[in-house]
Amino acid sequence: MTHRNLTESTWRETRAAAADSIAILPIGSQEQHAEHLPMGTDTMLADAVVSRALAVLAERSAAGVDVPGLVRLPTLPYGHSPHHLFAAALTLSAPVLGTVLDELLDSLAACGYRRVLVVNGHGGNDEIMRLAVKRFALRAEVTAAACSYWTLTDTGEPGEGPEEDGDSGLIPGHAGWFETSLMLAARPELVRTERAGREPVDPPPLFDKPPYPGLTVERHGEWERVGGSTDDASGADAGSGARLLERRALGLARAVLAFDAATRPTA
Repeated sequence: MTHRNLTESTWRETRAAAADSIAILPIGSQEQHAEHLPMGTDTMLADAVVSRALAVLAERSAAGVDVPGLVRLPTLPYGHSPHHLFAAALTLSAPVLGTVLDELLDSLAACGYRRVLVVNGHGGNDEIMRLAVKRFALRAEVTAAACSYWTLTDTGEPGEGPEEDGDSGLIPGHAGWFETSLMLAARPELVRTERAGREPVDPPPLFDKPPYPGLTVERHGEWERVGGSTDDASGADAGSGARLLERRALGLARAVLAFDAATRPTA
């Protein structure tokens, strides 16, 4: 396994790695995360999951597993967050974020990369990211993949956390138990635990608890009405966060290996 950080590589090293490596692009956001989490939570959690997954892959490579070359790109720290502007956010519009991703992906293709994996940390980016990957594969001779880190686990089994929402594949809450537990494991010094509690909100926000399975429902003013978080974070803890982080990292490591096995260039 060869692992390079693009920012720390020379242009010749970057070009040399392109033919056989998978480029990994993490993306996040800068937006409100209630009273107790920092604006960059999504960016930091995407970073943490990718970092741990790369460490897992390095361990497996040392143990004799065939692991592809990996080139880690700098994390894109801005995303699509207009729904958080009621408090504070630095947001890109959907067309602009799509264009940013288009141009970054096209740059990778111009550098010789033929396999790219985008790893997302913010729910508002998900659809935009997936469309960008589809467009990329239509206009360039590449194979590209995309995922949001919370959808990946080591087993794929649902049901962890106080409301069994941790492995459902859906966005498991915003600034609530899930993200707060992860941040307590990844960046505990940035969590204002004394502000983590929240009274139940009735009715719950429709974007988080739609009235019928399969519906996507958005109602004006919902985020402000619920105070910027989807659920109470007072029960979050670092132990749960470490387990959540490890499961996502193991899931991402497995996804990388599966992506490589399905797309590895043949002589």
